[in-house]
Amino acid sequence: MRFFKDLSLSAFTAGFVAVLVGFTSSVAIVFQAAQAFGATPAMVSSWMWALGIGMGLASVLPSLWWRQPVMIAWSTPGAAVLAVAGAGYGMNEAVGAFIVCALLMALAGATGWFERVMNKIPMALASALLAGVLARFGLQAFIAAQTALPLVLLMLGAYLVARRLLPRYAVPLTLGVGIAFAAARGQLAWSAVHFSLALPVFTMPVFSWQAVVSLALPLFVVTMASQNLPGVAAIRAAGYDMPVSKLITISGLFTLVLAPFGAFALNLSAITAAICMGREAHEDPARRYTAAVSCGAIYIVIGVFGAAVTGLLTAFPKELVATIAGLALLGTIGSGLAAAVRDETHREAALITFLVTLSGVTLAGIGSAFWGVVAGALALGIQQLGRQKAAPGKDIAPACKIKQDAKAAIGKNSP
Repeated sequence: MRFFKDLSLSAFTAGFVAVLVGFTSSVAIVFQAAQAFGATPAMVSSWMWALGIGMGLASVLPSLWWRQPVMIAWSTPGAAVLAVAGAGYGMNEAVGAFIVCALLMALAGATGWFERVMNKIPMALASALLAGVLARFGLQAFIAAQTALPLVLLMLGAYLVARRLLPRYAVPLTLGVGIAFAAARGQLAWSAVHFSLALPVFTMPVFSWQAVVSLALPLFVVTMASQNLPGVAAIRAAGYDMPVSKLITISGLFTLVLAPFGAFALNLSAITAAICMGREAHEDPARRYTAAVSCGAIYIVIGVFGAAVTGLLTAFPKELVATIAGLALLGTIGSGLAAAVRDETHREAALITFLVTLSGVTLAGIGSAFWGVVAGALALGIQQLGRQKAAPGKDIAPACKIKQDAKAAIGKNSP
């Protein structure tokens, strides 16, 4: 099978790191969202089953079919919205809202309107958006030094040495060094690991206009704006030409099928996608799909074994997770910034997009990724409007002539 020929240690490690970062950074928010609807322990386990199976199959199958790294994840900002807005609603109404959100996502993909919107965003702004989303993880890698300086310094040193001697295996070697150091100091919380199988629990949906307005619509908006928007930016920044509308439809359909079991919203990934789509996963872009398949396979294992694997992933120190995530994303952050500022006509608007996104500001319940694009698009529109007004003017030609004469004079006087 071609997959096993294309698979490499670096690709599998990238998939593992993606799962590690994705779960440990937000699994607590998912638990809070489930508990907001009064979920029993069996229902919480079912949520992990549905999300793991959904993310896994939605990543593995398209990646194998298209030979490109398709990365699907749960909606972290969506879970945060549910954790806050879920008070007063039962699990049945929540599942009804999940189904409505899934139908809206599938409709957005099937009609192609979301992809048409994305096609109008300049590459400089998309790259700045991605860099802004990922830069926060880069910062956290070094902020972790405040509480775990020896670990961070050791992992940073291992990464720099490996990048010099074995660049293809820099991330797996750094991860191995970090785990060994944490284990030697007794910092791995193995007590959190409990073996148990997760079983699906079906919840009959109940539809109400109150739940649609309070849960489904906010969940849809933040998922599209804060997750799918930077997810598409990650795909395009990595140089892949994927059928975005089909991917949105796929994520919506998987959510629809698994919603009664707890899959609240599946969407394109940005942060974990950048890990699997970068050079650290594989030098050959045509073989990086194996990292996404590896990630998806681990998601499926998590879905089946639920609490056991979740406990294993959360056993790692948070500083180790933050450091390996930041180091694994360095290349993608640098490439995004370089693409954002390459074109001088888009540079200022791209920087505004980057800074607003990096700020993490949330307005009207919508995250900074959306507002970064809005701010950058407004800045670019105003700048282009100014140029269009200046173009017909009569004073520009003399100004250019003066500049040319000045250059000529300097040239004559130079030795």
